[in-house]
Amino acid sequence: MRYVSTRGGAKPQPFTQILLEGLAPDGGLFLPEEFPKFSPADLSAMRGISYPELAFAILSKFADDIPPGDLKRLVDATYTKRIFGSDDITPVKKLESGLYLLGLSNGPSLAFKDVALQLLGNLFEYALEKHGRRINVVGATSGDTGSSAEYALRGKKNVQVFMLSPQGRMSAFQAAQMYSLQDANIFNIAVRGVFDDCQDIVKAISGDFAFKARHRIGAVNSINWARVAAQVVYYFKAYFAVGGEVSFAVPSGNFGNVYAGHVARSMGLPIRKLIVATNENNVLDEFFRTGRYRVRKPAEVKATSSPSMDISKSSNFERYAYDLVGRDPFRLKSLWTELDANGVFAMAGTEIFRHVADTGFVSGSSTHADRLATIRRVWKDYGVMIDPHTADGIKVGLEHREKDVPLVCMETAQPAKFAETIREALGREPSRPAGFENLERLPQRFEAMDADVGKVKHYIAGMTSRSV
Repeated sequence: MRYVSTRGGAKPQPFTQILLEGLAPDGGLFLPEEFPKFSPADLSAMRGISYPELAFAILSKFADDIPPGDLKRLVDATYTKRIFGSDDITPVKKLESGLYLLGLSNGPSLAFKDVALQLLGNLFEYALEKHGRRINVVGATSGDTGSSAEYALRGKKNVQVFMLSPQGRMSAFQAAQMYSLQDANIFNIAVRGVFDDCQDIVKAISGDFAFKARHRIGAVNSINWARVAAQVVYYFKAYFAVGGEVSFAVPSGNFGNVYAGHVARSMGLPIRKLIVATNENNVLDEFFRTGRYRVRKPAEVKATSSPSMDISKSSNFERYAYDLVGRDPFRLKSLWTELDANGVFAMAGTEIFRHVADTGFVSGSSTHADRLATIRRVWKDYGVMIDPHTADGIKVGLEHREKDVPLVCMETAQPAKFAETIREALGREPSRPAGFENLERLPQRFEAMDADVGKVKHYIAGMTSRSV
């Protein structure tokens, strides 16, 4: 397996060479030269195996330069009952006939991103120790990536983490999860701005190759291919739990979670629809409905009650667009040049946009009122409490539900992370897992900064001489 850049300017490389990287040297994103394929017979043989076995079967296709014994050991150490609460890892709950909830929030930070980042932390430590290297991870979060990454990398050998988050734009629980960590290798930067400002700074740092090399910068955001690969696994897990062709409803901000479904579908998993659910920041919904991809200006990005989706530049969308244009890096690069110059490109009426239907994508959006109504409905009808992002997914998923096609809705976080919205919807407090009872009252440690690349670089440079 070799990995190439969406923009065509990077030589093909094996998995371990791109594992620690963010952007490719040409500014694009790494992805496989071609997706591995599973035949119906392969799928049949995989049915009934455990989550670690399933993860190994899939990830060994993507990381075939890691010795199988080493990869199996890393996978087995990641997907355990101790870390995820049950041997099921991502349990599937039946709400009613043909409607299911895929539980992805049982990891240490109570969000779906733990499923990939717990593995990524172990992969990082393995690769760094093997090659005698150190790394400084720089990431951006709109709410959940930050805590998931920090919980996965806290105390790891040879790793320091610099996480940028939009100050005042996350729930109090989300902020406290990150800012209360006192580990010496964790550095939180609260940026005065929106998530897109944070993500732009991370991309600028990743694109400054001299700075990146000098300070050994790596990435944990969903621009890191290993995260996408790990997320592919739970699509297979849900398919085997439900049986037959299936559709997935996925709350979407940075497009990584639903893009992993696109990869699974491309590998041969019988997925009927990939239903993209957005909130009021509906850039992705606008594209799938109209063919117009328009990035919002920072002042246009709305602060909503599903804050992890308050994103207007969806990084992984570039990987999907690469497939849409027939994996032609020159056409892709032309689109992104236009996007950088004008903040928009349009595909309506083109052969490229007609290909969207072939990939199974549909979309919709949800508002605060929709979230409250869906939280109430799911609680009343099924006795299940869901967080506002999951509510976005269920609301839009039900709009696209088809008779006789099972619909799996992705649970993205536990309700405890968004108590204010739960109180508004249900008039009650969400229960908190043990260990999180007084989270917001713990001492918090972070640096507040303007959305200034130079200032963030100066801070990172000043800290990277510290021993891990």
